[in-house]
Amino acid sequence: MIVSQEHIQDFLPHRPPFLMIDGLLAVTAERFESVFEITEHNVLVSDGEFKESGIIENIAQTCAASFGYLDREQEGEPKIGFIGAISRVQVHALPALSCRINTIVEPTHRLGNIVMVSGKSYLNGNLLLECEMKIVISE
Repeated sequence: MIVSQEHIQDFLPHRPPFLMIDGLLAVTAERFESVFEITEHNVLVSDGEFKESGIIENIAQTCAASFGYLDREQEGEPKIGFIGAISRVQVHALPALSCRINTIVEPTHRLGNIVMVSGKSYLNGNLLLECEMKIVISE
């Protein structure tokens, strides 16, 4: 793990109870990977399941933390980003409490401060949710 739970907030503006990522497993310019364990105290858990909105937020926070990590590697400060659009959402399954999900995000296009990404979340190798996002990064 390249960024642990103790340090993930150094790369995100989010704070509990709306922190949906525990750590970064790998970050390159082409691929981001995170991990997150779903607890009973999570605000996006309902009826024992982590809801779609939680997985989408996990994908967005994986982007934010990873872009922040890359900014710091280049001796800069993490920039704030915003979700401009979410599209092509496909929900395959929802994880239950105590599950640990892995999320992989791949930037696909960049035009100035707008980045298109493809995100997928998995539980034990099984695809839970996939989507595309347009992320707008403040300059």
